[in-house]
Amino acid sequence: MKMKSASFTFIIFALLFMSCAVKKNLRTSEEVIDIIHRVNRYWQTNNPQHGNAFWHRAAYHTGNMEACALTKKPEYLAFSEAWAEYNQWKGATSDDTLQWCYSYGERPEHVLFGDWQTCFQVYADLYNIEPVDYKIARARGVMEYQMSTPNNDYWWWADGLYMVMPVMTRLYKITGNGLYPKKLREYLAYADSIMYDEEAGLYYRDANFVYPKHKTANGIKDFWARGDGWVLAAFARVLQDFPASHKDRSFYVERFQTMAKAVADCQQTDGYWTRSMLDPDFVPGPETSGTAFFTYGIIWGVNNGLLDKKEYKPVIDKAWEYLSTVALQEDGKVGYVQPVGANAIRGQVVDANSQADFGVGAFLLAACEMARYVSK
Repeated sequence: MKMKSASFTFIIFALLFMSCAVKKNLRTSEEVIDIIHRVNRYWQTNNPQHGNAFWHRAAYHTGNMEACALTKKPEYLAFSEAWAEYNQWKGATSDDTLQWCYSYGERPEHVLFGDWQTCFQVYADLYNIEPVDYKIARARGVMEYQMSTPNNDYWWWADGLYMVMPVMTRLYKITGNGLYPKKLREYLAYADSIMYDEEAGLYYRDANFVYPKHKTANGIKDFWARGDGWVLAAFARVLQDFPASHKDRSFYVERFQTMAKAVADCQQTDGYWTRSMLDPDFVPGPETSGTAFFTYGIIWGVNNGLLDKKEYKPVIDKAWEYLSTVALQEDGKVGYVQPVGANAIRGQVVDANSQADFGVGAFLLAACEMARYVSK
């Protein structure tokens, strides 16, 4: 009897020890939310002034709105609302459609350039919280004017897919206007024709980086991590709003799954992705913005049943370990973010003090999905 009692006690202690070990290795939802607050508090405290609605600020606000949706913290909502009001719920500000253009540019007339349209995602999110027409009036006016043109070559760089694809699905969900998914597919077809590598399942940043015209110093295809991070995150955000019954949904699901597999295959042992994804020796070392967007996309796919949890768990574990212990600094700063650019640059220093608004936005997106992941 004593032997049985001793054995039973041993088993109980063993199970308790294992339970503690598992809990030590996993984040709880509360711990992840604490990280979200630390990161967002640091950013908003140190960047209280609202700037214009160009892509890098708007990308931060896409992450802030996700943090708002998860935590219901009113300060987050107020911060993005104040930014939207500061920009009069516009992107580029010209009202003369005869001057509107979509070549690269930061001037008021570049209304149709996707980097000025990212903000419309945020305005749509704010509209969904409190539906008032003026919040999306400019977004609808710009996008519906754009869709009335015969042009389909609006997206000629990989970043542009994140900037605008989710705008179109959000507005489709709000308005029910079938032109949004129709034109989305047409614009993406053009982007695919110049940037998508079917063999690799990844996107070149733009036509200037397509192999074999361009390659790394080691002769390898050069896929830029943040560029593909934008794209994987774009597909995740599109699929959030795409109706299950729509004929095009399966296309987006398949592309998302193909990209996720390709991305997972080139993750580094320490959890991050190098700036040139297939050639870690070309520009070695961690980079946070691409890693965070990849982490967000993959966890979102698992959380929503589009990616297999068992297959992607090691990828998620390593990626979050990097983001939460290396990229995240003690004071809430998010480091190791490559500055604004278009490719992996040899010799460019990226360290713990390298931070940017879009990098914080990407981190917040990943952290919000991580909170949902561990809560399950």
